[in-house]
Amino acid sequence: MSGRHLLRTRLALAVTASAAFAAVAMCAGAFVVVRSALYHQLDLNLTQSARLVSSHNQGAGLGVLAGECEFLAAPACAEVLDADPAAKPPQRGLLPVEPAAREVASGERAPYYTDITVAGYPARMLTTGYAPGQALQVALRADPVEEGVEQAARRLALAAAAGVLLASVLGYWVSRTGLAPVTRLTATAERIAATRDPRYRIELSRPGREDEITRLAGSFNTMLGELEQSVTAQRRLVADASHELRTPLTALRTNAELLARADRLTPEQTARASAALGRQLREVTGLVGDLIELARDEEPQQLLERVRLGALVEHCARGAQEHWPAVPFRWSVPEVDPVVAGVPTRLSRLIGNLLDNAAKFSMGEGDGLRVEVEVKVPFPGGGPELTVRDHGPGIAEKDLPYVFDRFYRAGAARALPGSGLGLAMARQIALAHGAELVAEHAPGGGALFRLTFPPEP
Repeated sequence: MSGRHLLRTRLALAVTASAAFAAVAMCAGAFVVVRSALYHQLDLNLTQSARLVSSHNQGAGLGVLAGECEFLAAPACAEVLDADPAAKPPQRGLLPVEPAAREVASGERAPYYTDITVAGYPARMLTTGYAPGQALQVALRADPVEEGVEQAARRLALAAAAGVLLASVLGYWVSRTGLAPVTRLTATAERIAATRDPRYRIELSRPGREDEITRLAGSFNTMLGELEQSVTAQRRLVADASHELRTPLTALRTNAELLARADRLTPEQTARASAALGRQLREVTGLVGDLIELARDEEPQQLLERVRLGALVEHCARGAQEHWPAVPFRWSVPEVDPVVAGVPTRLSRLIGNLLDNAAKFSMGEGDGLRVEVEVKVPFPGGGPELTVRDHGPGIAEKDLPYVFDRFYRAGAARALPGSGLGLAMARQIALAHGAELVAEHAPGGGALFRLTFPPEP
């Protein structure tokens, strides 16, 4: 039996057992109530008969007073007995006399009911007080009551059997309908495992209904959506990486083939080919390293430190100035250096990528094409903010939503060096530190990148 059918069987058995137990319990309770009511009515008849016998036979002596209890339609049979066992009635009594009856006659015990057999017939007898030192025993045939109890038992047993049968049908129906979304979920999961295609979704029978199964199916659909996006992103990363690596690898192969025929080249050509080969090797190495980091889609868990943001920005700006000597960098940090929680090496990579991106668009004639870096705390109690602005052509409105995508390069950046991974990596590092990185249009032209950190706890 498969796991799915085993779960369905267990659910059906559980529902059937619960409903059957409820049906049997209700029928048993009804039987107890009916039996109690019938015997209670018989006891009331005995009490009334005892009153009638007592009122019609005041002063009568010991012995039989009425009836023989042999006929179903006959009235109650009754007899009087004395508390003293030595006191013999003039005629033999019809009803059995117990020691407890003598106690009732002497006033030592309260009246009571008992089941007896008279002349071979079932009967019920009441023993109660009659006169000082005497007790009255009154009996009635109990055949109708016992027949009524047996008839009620048969009917209630049939009702219980029907309830159990109905419970089994109900359990099967509940297991079928209740596990239908789970069955669809299992089928979808098996199909995805077989085809490796996460585009399938579970069809919700009642999208507006909020129950556990529907929520489970909705959560599974959400998970499939996230999986599809992740798979699509990975496939796009592989496709883009292969496209980006094709050009530098071709150049590497060309320069390697040239160096392999170095005897045919002049010393100047050999030097140029060697320099180009080294430059392309560094470019490919950096590109592969960036791809490895971005392919993880998450930052490695490292020990956080309290980092002075202003000092880190100043260090990164001086390094960028040395790397881009033709681009003027201007930075401004507050007197009270704000502190953020983070990994210094990763934050340096983030800031360095922002500075390199700004420097690429600030190369040209004139001092106006500079990079401006500012660290500030916008409002008391808030997190520090870093802005990096260039005075280049800016970001086109159509390119603004995609500047942080992997390998995305705007039209103005396609002629510039780079792989299109710097801003994507910067956003990934920012998200890992709980910060927000956005791109904006700078007032007066150019692009502005705003990095906002959460307040230090």
